[in-house]
Amino acid sequence: MRAGSAGEFRRSFGDGLVKYLARRVIRAIFLLIGVSALCFLFTEMAPGSFFDEMRANPQISPETIAGLRAQYGLDQPLAVRYGRWVKSALRADLGYSIAYNTPVAPLLWSRAKNTLLLALTAMILTWIVSVPVGLWAASWRGGWLDRGITVLSSLLIAVPEIVIAIALLASAVRWRLAPVGGMVSTSIESMSEWARLKDLAAHLELPVLILALCESAIIVRHVRASGLEVLNASYVRAARGLGITRVRLLFRHVLPAAANPAISLFGFSLGGLVSGSLLVEVICGWPGLGPLVLDATLSRDLYVVMGGIMFSALFMAGGNLVADILLMLCDPRIRTGGEHAN
Repeated sequence: MRAGSAGEFRRSFGDGLVKYLARRVIRAIFLLIGVSALCFLFTEMAPGSFFDEMRANPQISPETIAGLRAQYGLDQPLAVRYGRWVKSALRADLGYSIAYNTPVAPLLWSRAKNTLLLALTAMILTWIVSVPVGLWAASWRGGWLDRGITVLSSLLIAVPEIVIAIALLASAVRWRLAPVGGMVSTSIESMSEWARLKDLAAHLELPVLILALCESAIIVRHVRASGLEVLNASYVRAARGLGITRVRLLFRHVLPAAANPAISLFGFSLGGLVSGSLLVEVICGWPGLGPLVLDATLSRDLYVVMGGIMFSALFMAGGNLVADILLMLCDPRIRTGGEHAN
């Protein structure tokens, strides 16, 4: 009986887990379809086209421009063009860039690796710093540490990210605190492997600091609020009475109970860091997707813009899916109720 009950529970739990994840994946697919359709429509409604400068050149005939439009399929109705783009996206080439005369996917991937390096480094730093700071602020509620962290996080949330980025960039240039522009130094070829790694880390410092400062303020506030709720629980007060040290209390007892809101925020954090890195890349001269998408937007290179937007949306959806999985692993209520989860 016991063995049969355990096996039946495992089967029901596994079925519920699969159904829960399947629903999340289907929602993510519909989200990506909706984002692509809206972006395609809004990009199409934007004034101007890639061929505007050609039309202003008297040496280029209207017939030549019409031939180029037909070559790239821009003379087709909007629905037809969107359908062709969806087919190309399913083949993982995301259309064809007019400006670079190449499929969009390889063009994006050559820059996306740099954006991922920046965003993931910033994410690791953000969470390593934000979680302990938020817990310490909660444990010293009303004290000078809590007030200082609250004021600083409020200031970082209130000030636009571009202002923070420009201020830090100006400080780095003025006092030569970190190298600015590019991903590596011009003398990289003559360096040893260790020197190359140090040079890359030095170029990462400024953009990673900008992203971490802007994102950590939000996470600190959420972790602090969750920690305050748990610190008022009876079992935490009982643990305090047993003389458990503050560090062990916070990270052994409070953090697991307060983790759910932070994990839910993880998906938005990853998507926000990828999207925010595009702006930071332009300001700091980091050779990622940001400068590429900006140039494509100014030149009306439609499919490169679409690819950049879909890259950010994909990471938002993927981050939320990872957050759902982590919540299921951390919260027994979600595991047992996965079959009925929304």
